[in-house]
Amino acid sequence: MHVPTGVAMRDAREQLFDAAERVLLRDGPNALTSRAVTTEADCAKGVLHRHFADFDAFLAELVLDRVARIGGQATALYDSAGTGTVAGNLTGALTKLFETVAVAIVGLVISRDDLRARLRQAGSTGVPVLAEAGAMLASYLTAECEMGRIAADADVDTLAFTLVGAGHLLYAGAGGTPPEDGAVHRIVATVIADVVQRRLL
Repeated sequence: MHVPTGVAMRDAREQLFDAAERVLLRDGPNALTSRAVTTEADCAKGVLHRHFADFDAFLAELVLDRVARIGGQATALYDSAGTGTVAGNLTGALTKLFETVAVAIVGLVISRDDLRARLRQAGSTGVPVLAEAGAMLASYLTAECEMGRIAADADVDTLAFTLVGAGHLLYAGAGGTPPEDGAVHRIVATVIADVVQRRLL
């Protein structure tokens, strides 16, 4: 498909999503407009409206697309159960999650009432990204529990959401600057210290 700018849009939806992500990361949620997205994608404004009913529909699909990507990460984390260290695996998962667009997506969802309504209509519950991340960690911790690497009575849901919340605060408070080396691991080690120690008793 050719657009008036002469740029070939081989996969218009994905190019628009990628452009929106760049704007979001660089300029924040308040700067995310349809014009900013199409300018960043170097295409005519009409291209976005050809593929989406309106801008809120575009944003909802952007969030759902990025949330879906957590599924692949969740599988990899679950498969890592029983290998390496629990703290190391959790640290890697949280770092990978929050060094992407996750923090910015959460900010976008919180800042737009209409977007939250669209996401609820699409079946999304809780805060997108954070909810899926919590489920990802809980699934992994359950596997580690079954393997005896953490205490059998560990409250995996509470641990998971504590880790996600702490990770989000660490990255959101950094103003776009990655936390210092070891910061994520220290948080993880502190949160899981009890269940790791008790499985040795």
